[in-house]
Amino acid sequence: MTTGEGKRSCCTGGGFFRLGKCFPEESFQSWGNYARALRETPSRLVDRIFARSEDALELTEMKARSLHEMKKTLTWWDILWFGLGAVMGAGIFVLTGLEARSVAGPAVILSYLFSGISALLAIMCYTEFAVEIPVAGGSFAYLRVEMGDFMAFIAAGNIMLEYLVSGAAVSRAWTSYFATLINRRPDDLRIHVPSLAENYNHLDPISVGITFLTGFGAVFSTKLSSRFNTAIAMTQVAIILLIIVAGFTHADPANLTAPDGFAPYGFQGVFRASAVLFFAYVGFDAVACMAEETKNPGRDLPIGLIGSISIITLLYCSMALALTMMQPYSTIDPDAPFTVAFDTVGLHWVKYLVALGALTGMTTVLLAAAIGQARYVTHIARSHLVPPCLAVVDGTRQTPVAATVSMIVGISAVSLFTELGVLSDLLSMSTLVIFTLVALALFVRRYYVSGETAAADRNKMIGCIVVILAASLGFAVGTALDVRSVPLYAVSGGVWFLGTLGLQLFLKKARAPKVWGTPFVPWLPSASIAINIFLLGSLDKASYLRFLLWTLFLFVYYLLFGLHASYDMAKKAAQERNPREKAAEEGEAPPIACGGRGGGEIQDPPAAEISNN
Repeated sequence: MTTGEGKRSCCTGGGFFRLGKCFPEESFQSWGNYARALRETPSRLVDRIFARSEDALELTEMKARSLHEMKKTLTWWDILWFGLGAVMGAGIFVLTGLEARSVAGPAVILSYLFSGISALLAIMCYTEFAVEIPVAGGSFAYLRVEMGDFMAFIAAGNIMLEYLVSGAAVSRAWTSYFATLINRRPDDLRIHVPSLAENYNHLDPISVGITFLTGFGAVFSTKLSSRFNTAIAMTQVAIILLIIVAGFTHADPANLTAPDGFAPYGFQGVFRASAVLFFAYVGFDAVACMAEETKNPGRDLPIGLIGSISIITLLYCSMALALTMMQPYSTIDPDAPFTVAFDTVGLHWVKYLVALGALTGMTTVLLAAAIGQARYVTHIARSHLVPPCLAVVDGTRQTPVAATVSMIVGISAVSLFTELGVLSDLLSMSTLVIFTLVALALFVRRYYVSGETAAADRNKMIGCIVVILAASLGFAVGTALDVRSVPLYAVSGGVWFLGTLGLQLFLKKARAPKVWGTPFVPWLPSASIAINIFLLGSLDKASYLRFLLWTLFLFVYYLLFGLHASYDMAKKAAQERNPREKAAEEGEAPPIACGGRGGGEIQDPPAAEISNN
């Protein structure tokens, strides 16, 4: 651990805009330093684009920058229920009716199944990384190791957006179901401000309150939060099972095909609904960020993550089936589908059960998200891409207090203003992009090792990946343009198959997983990429515009701040590494610098990380 002197030297001083420890890097210590850094932006950008980290760096030296360790208290049982609690929230109760009535019809069941398969493929890719690199950074750490510092930051920024949006969406939905429970309309509990823009003018103070309450639990104790989450998640699963049973007792199979057939909007509608309903599966990636606090990652993470997403898919499909069998899809209420459906069949009391189930689920979603997203921010801050003061782990609570508070404040600000409809589309966009990048990173991990893989094999890998991406884009274009062309999909499918087969036949795997590996590589991650990009083609133009604007903002931030902070940290760590290695050879232990134990990236050239895995 760092010494007290190390902490002071690292985290105090004038800093950029006199913000002290938030900007401790050399480039921000004076306006002259900052101007010099900006002049060097092109060379620094090239350096960081090709910078790659190492497993060992993420596992030891990066963690040491938090000053204290997070306590390992979680088992597979905790991870399983965190997975259930993190995912089962507003999505199934809120979005099912809208998508069934207007987009997919009774085939919304297939939409949930398709989204669930996509989530399962993605979680299998995630799990290999989580087991091999069990740190708080989640996909940020995985991409930093396999695809470089720059790509990791762009992905991290979109994950941050995902967490902000998902937390805000769930907290606003919490208000809606709380209103149902007390026989009030949701807008009765919100403050209408006519001067603000539409979709942003119904202020929701209750969503802010529940966000802060769950955030306090995340700060207090991870293990106690886990116990609370398990109890509430068990209650929610019991309620969902009661809703499913009650629905089936009043079901009419004829409603699945009346009045216009099982898939009245065609398979285009099924897939378009899948892209939006993917919102209902968002959250398990936050659970992967708890790997650093898991007792036995090699056993606990695969059981917990894969088990939870499998159970959730089964429950979602069953709920959708019960709803569409209770009444014709054209009569399903888009705002309160389950409540109105049970009122229609005479089970008026079930609306309170639905509201209670939604409230318990959304509470656990907010709690699990608060825990996961804070750990994600913590690891990003360890790299200095955001202020490193957010990386500090509290020595008493052994939780990342600063990172948790920062995310809670951000979620509260978004949830106060923004309507759920705006949030759900944007969330699916960010999530699908991140899942695609993680699957691509898995290809790199299995088929490429820097310094060992021949250039010819590297080029073959890149070529096959390009073919897979091109074929997947073919699927997406067909969906986006609503093209009902069998030849288009057949050609895209054939090209995808050939690209994946090329990886299978012409490349030897350069690395095997040590503990647990994703099965059926390259077919499983290739299928994950194809499905994710295919679903991206179902989203609307507004979602793409918001996503591109956010990514542009991230790039500007990176050029002005993140690039120079991470460059300085890497350069300083490289300078510290040489005397430590020399001292180790001579049997001595030099003082540890403020960057943490070891503190650095492998550099070649001086400020670029490389992987020697």
